[in-house]
Amino acid sequence: MGGDQAPDMVLRGAEIALVRFPQVRFLLYGDEQRINPLLEKLPRVKAASTVMHAEDAITGDAKPAAALRGGRRSSMRLAIDAVADGKADCIVSAGNTGALMVMAKMVLKMLPGIDRPAIAQFLPTMRGETVLLDLGANIDCDAENLVQFALMGDAFARAVLGLVKPTVGLLNVGSEEMKGNDAVREAAVRLKAGIPGITYHGFVEGNDIAAGTVDVIVTDGFSGNIALKAMEGVVKLFSSFTRSAFKSSLLAQIGYLFARPALNKMRDRLDPRRYNGAMLLGLNGIVVKSHGGSDAVGFANAIGVAVDLQVNGFLDQIREELAVLRGPEAPPQSATV
Repeated sequence: MGGDQAPDMVLRGAEIALVRFPQVRFLLYGDEQRINPLLEKLPRVKAASTVMHAEDAITGDAKPAAALRGGRRSSMRLAIDAVADGKADCIVSAGNTGALMVMAKMVLKMLPGIDRPAIAQFLPTMRGETVLLDLGANIDCDAENLVQFALMGDAFARAVLGLVKPTVGLLNVGSEEMKGNDAVREAAVRLKAGIPGITYHGFVEGNDIAAGTVDVIVTDGFSGNIALKAMEGVVKLFSSFTRSAFKSSLLAQIGYLFARPALNKMRDRLDPRRYNGAMLLGLNGIVVKSHGGSDAVGFANAIGVAVDLQVNGFLDQIREELAVLRGPEAPPQSATV
């Protein structure tokens, strides 16, 4: 029930996702009086779905704490409960991000060895795609948080982007070792010393994001969210300038006719729907957040992210890497009673 165009957008997104993932089955949590009439027009989705009625829904402007207290029978909470109870393998939601994060953390709990969840998403670059995290879940982070983000980002890149040995960089204000705050410098020392499974590149700067210098860029949620919003703004600015330029004269409009195939190709490459689907990393369950303003194509891609994570055993990868990071645990002490 979450998203600007829900539930229609969600159901049409499920229909698109079934083309790529015909084996997927859906539990649809929401108002059955609104969902069932739409399913009649989507027989393929209807055959692959079970409607789980929920009278309540979390609104987009609801405060996370209020949603946690009063949303126990909401569609979002019931969907999260389904993952916790093993009825579903993952949840995809276009609803309230803060409420989703708080509810999922409370119900699913954190993975052993992870202190905080992080929001990760992959973005287009000059070399392909790059994973960026955290995108806003944690404003302040210490070195331990950043190292944990590096582990999770590495596993995310392998599960979703299919990379065998991703390179990891720390976002900083310069590439020199003395640059950055204490948390970034300490995390760099730990990553440089070597963590099994992590290929550490070093510090990267803001212009390295679009350049694709590394496969995974790790930062705190404050810097990550600003970087993401800045990139989105630049794409919109570039698109606006391009449209204005081709409308500026008759010759420009004629030139557009010749350039249109190349421009369409570029538009598809930068289409934000293609990169929709941010993973809430660190939780003991797969939770994927779709943009609330996304359409059916974007929501289908968010479903694809969730399926890829599940099929590729993302959570098991994280657990294995965390076990290596923690090292062998001390044997329990014998006691006399």
